[in-house]
Amino acid sequence: MKMSQVEESIMSYLSQRETDASTPDLNVVAMLHNFWEQRQTCRSNGSSSESDASVGDAVIHPESLLLYESAASPGPPHVCYVTLPGGSCFGNYKVCETQAEARRDAARVALMNSLVNELPCRRIDSQFIAQSLQQAASDSAVSVAIEDACDSSTSIGTYVLLLHSYEGRTMLEFQEMMTIFQLLQWNGTLKALRERRCSRQSVISYYSRRGLDEYIRSSMALDWLGREQRSPGRLGEELQVAQRELVLARRRGIELRFYKEKTEILTLALSQAYIHHTPEAFDEAPNPTHKQEQLPLQTLYSQGPEVKIYPALQSFNAPP
Repeated sequence: MKMSQVEESIMSYLSQRETDASTPDLNVVAMLHNFWEQRQTCRSNGSSSESDASVGDAVIHPESLLLYESAASPGPPHVCYVTLPGGSCFGNYKVCETQAEARRDAARVALMNSLVNELPCRRIDSQFIAQSLQQAASDSAVSVAIEDACDSSTSIGTYVLLLHSYEGRTMLEFQEMMTIFQLLQWNGTLKALRERRCSRQSVISYYSRRGLDEYIRSSMALDWLGREQRSPGRLGEELQVAQRELVLARRRGIELRFYKEKTEILTLALSQAYIHHTPEAFDEAPNPTHKQEQLPLQTLYSQGPEVKIYPALQSFNAPP
């Protein structure tokens, strides 16, 4: 089945009403939990088999598998997000009248995406890498030679190394890693590191191991707090754009971590700004002509192998 057909089937399923007689009455929250519990068990057993010690199955804590978060709302419609073990996030697709309904719908979206992610066409293989390389070269804003893919000192070479490091793994796993660099690019961190003459390899190695933690989130929030102090009103405008992007992405049934992380970072920065400034400073309405920045990887999870993912690394050039 082609990826376009898979996506059409998913959207058709997500659009069905829960009261539709053709839709079985399934406990999707339990199904999603069981799916990831089995995956974690398989991984743990696989790791245990490599050691000589026979200590039985690894202990799995069910409460730590999935994280459900309900957005603050005085009434319907309600919004719920579910975060999977790797960090991927999904939200309810439909308009939900209760929190319980929103929770079930978020689990339904996450379950469908989790199942599709297991399909062979969602695995990163040599064919996908070759297609991505050709696409990156043709879509690049600067001149890129395919021959540079063998040179790790070039941006396209680093990108190919990243793809090869995830060969055999799923696109969702690759997305989870690339979301970190997407946030670093959006925040301006990659540009700052480039100006400090940090190599691509060292930056990628550092953030790939570290991941996204509270320290990095707080650091980004401080960056935006500084921008707000230099340009009052910018933070409020950026937050409104981020919130709108999050809503639109949720209504498309795609992976939401980038949009959600960005919104939370800006919200944290705005809360700190309110401590030091009067609320009137943030009452300025956003510019209606403000354009949403075109961010790479935002369609990775909803697209097939032809998805454009190279630009996330283009902005980070190696020092001469």
